[in-house]
Amino acid sequence: MSEYKPEGSLMDTAENRGAMKNQAALAEAMQQKKVLEARAVVCDSGHNLHVPLCSGVRGIIPREEGALGIADGSTRDIAIISRVNKPVCFRVMDFKRGEDGDTVAVLSRRVVQEQCMEQYVSRLTPGDVIDGRVTHLETFGSFVDIGCGICSLIPIDVISVSRISHPEDRFRPGQYIRAVVQSTDGKRVTLTHRELLGTWEENAALFQNGETVAGIVRSVEDYGIFVELTPNLAGLAEPREGVTPGQQASVYIKNLIPERMKVKLIMVDAFDADYQLPPMRYFFQGNHMNRWIYSPETSRRRIETVFDRQQGPEEN
Repeated sequence: MSEYKPEGSLMDTAENRGAMKNQAALAEAMQQKKVLEARAVVCDSGHNLHVPLCSGVRGIIPREEGALGIADGSTRDIAIISRVNKPVCFRVMDFKRGEDGDTVAVLSRRVVQEQCMEQYVSRLTPGDVIDGRVTHLETFGSFVDIGCGICSLIPIDVISVSRISHPEDRFRPGQYIRAVVQSTDGKRVTLTHRELLGTWEENAALFQNGETVAGIVRSVEDYGIFVELTPNLAGLAEPREGVTPGQQASVYIKNLIPERMKVKLIMVDAFDADYQLPPMRYFFQGNHMNRWIYSPETSRRRIETVFDRQQGPEEN
């Protein structure tokens, strides 16, 4: 596992707290070039981040040290502003005396991100399974911190096999997840997620014909209602008036058909309820995959992802 974690991972560790108990500990951390974390509380008019450290010492991350790419304009200042009231990683670079007589620790987040990029992110290859933390959600996908505030995107169509209308159907900001490197292009990494959530057969094995189970309505079509049983398994129920996407459902499993990758359902009930998202279940526990085949061997249709060719999901 990488030593470079998403921001927020170090905040409450004993080592991090110990390095900020006083100025002497901070000075030692500076000499050892330790990566520390604390909460940014102010972004001033010059876009410098202010970070409380310990009694008598306040930290400042100068604007150009706030994020990789700020200095050359490739990163917008929103990357700094948006860190207010959130954890930030940094290294202590220097100490100086402030106008009020307090000691000011000059910090750099950029140096940590540069180090993370060179020693971790740039070495990632398609198929690597990594840790991440969801930072924010857009209609087109989920942005994930893969280390020290460096973000990557999981496009919405590879979050899961079951189609969702918005990433908020699957994730919440601040959530720790696992993801797979789908492709790399210089300093940019694109992620995928559905490959960790199991094959058709692995998900279907959780259910049996004749059971009545919980589900979520994902879409309503003229010919039927698609109900998600797990993030990588959905089935089709008969049309029914008054059912809308996003509703909770209870469905009777009429038939599981591996050769057609079909789940035939009968709708028992559909209703509005604001349940919390269940914990993510990952079937794959390794650190790298070369290929993932979702389809059962008996199916004529083939859904797979091949990582060793730096390409996205294939579907036949």
